[in-house]
Amino acid sequence: MASSPTGKESATSSASDPLRLPRAKRALDVAVSGSLLVALTPVWAVVLGAIGVDMLRCPQDRGRLIYRERRITRGRPFELLKLRTLRESVLVEAAGHVRPFEADAANLTWAGRRVLKPMYLDELPQLVNVLRGEMSLVGPRPQPEQLVERQLARGLDYRLRAIAGWTGPAQVEKGHDVASEELDLAYVELLASGSGWEVVRRDLDILRRTVGTMLRREGLAY
Repeated sequence: MASSPTGKESATSSASDPLRLPRAKRALDVAVSGSLLVALTPVWAVVLGAIGVDMLRCPQDRGRLIYRERRITRGRPFELLKLRTLRESVLVEAAGHVRPFEADAANLTWAGRRVLKPMYLDELPQLVNVLRGEMSLVGPRPQPEQLVERQLARGLDYRLRAIAGWTGPAQVEKGHDVASEELDLAYVELLASGSGWEVVRRDLDILRRTVGTMLRREGLAY
C-alpha cells in the first residue's frame, strides 16, 4: 500500500505474506457466486422494486443504488460493493464506514430498514467482488483500513494474510458468547494448516448456516 504523506508507511503496508488460496476454495467461490447471481434474479427483482417504490414515496430516501466502500483484503485495498441502506445525506457523512450509522434506524431508508438489512440483502453485490477474486465467499468480513490498523496495534494481522469473506464464522454465530476475532482467527488457522477440501467443507457449512441466518431475518432488527 502507498506511503502516507508524512513518509511513514501505513501499518497495513507491513503485511505478513498472504495465505495461499486453495484451488478448491477458489473453484467453489466462482461456481457458487456465479450461480447465485443468476439464480437470485427473482430476489434482485424484488429488492430493486422495493428500493424503487421507496424512492418514489419518500424523497429523503432517494440517492444512488449501489455504492463502494474501501476495504482491506489480504493487505490490499479494494472497493466493496453494497446496496445503499442509508439515506444519501447520512451516507456522505459516514465517509466510507457505514456500520456505526446503520445502528440507528432513523438513518436507514425504508427499504434498508424493512427489506435489505434484516436479510443481509445489501451484501448481494459483493458476489461480483467474489467473482473478481477480491473476496471469497467465506472469510473474515472486510474492514476499513483504520480498523485494520487498530487490530495491528494489538498484534492481530490476520486481515493482512487472509482474503476477506462475503460471510464468515462470526456472521453465523450470533447469540453465542464467542468473540468474532476468535472465530476469525480459528478460520484463518484452518486456511493456513488445513487441506483444500477441509477448507471447502468448512466453507459449505458456513454458507449453509448463513442461508438460515438470512431466512430467520437475523440481520439488524428494526
